[in-house]
Amino acid sequence: MQIGYVRTSTAEQVAGFEAQEAKLLATGCNRLFAERVSSVAVREELDAALDFVREGDTLVVTRLDRLARSTTDLLGIVALLERKGVSLRVLDFGGSEVDTKSPTGRMLLTMFGAVAEWERTTMLERQRAGIAKAKADGRYRGRAPTARAKLAQMRDLRAAGLGASEIAAKLNVGRASVYRLLAEDASA
Repeated sequence: MQIGYVRTSTAEQVAGFEAQEAKLLATGCNRLFAERVSSVAVREELDAALDFVREGDTLVVTRLDRLARSTTDLLGIVALLERKGVSLRVLDFGGSEVDTKSPTGRMLLTMFGAVAEWERTTMLERQRAGIAKAKADGRYRGRAPTARAKLAQMRDLRAAGLGASEIAAKLNVGRASVYRLLAEDASA
């Protein structure tokens, strides 16, 4: 049986989510586990998929970065799958496909996982260096404070009797931001 795993980091990534689903279904996946969650958060659907797979099954993902957050994470997932007698198939692996059923597939997966982690780490280092330089030059302003711009609406909704969760959902901001901004506003 082929079991697919779909993941995007945010709920707003609808097109990417749907594209992954379509590709996995077209590949012949009998069951899909899907979630919209950051790779650094708890991935309940991935855990469910790893629990669900049985000997002889294949876990299928569209890309490696949809599955693992680091080489260590990848190798841990692959080791778990191997203990269960399950192979891993990555559909878009630099223009080709890789399957851990073969020794070559396992070797390529490990190598590319390490390269992907190196690439991500290098990108983050360059990004941090660029931000530090921009700050030193006085050009860095950071992200626009989206929640703070909605404070007047938050006040109105609170006055109308809505709770923090309802306000957050209506204004598309985090609940913690609602609590923090309303508390700051009350103490001002």
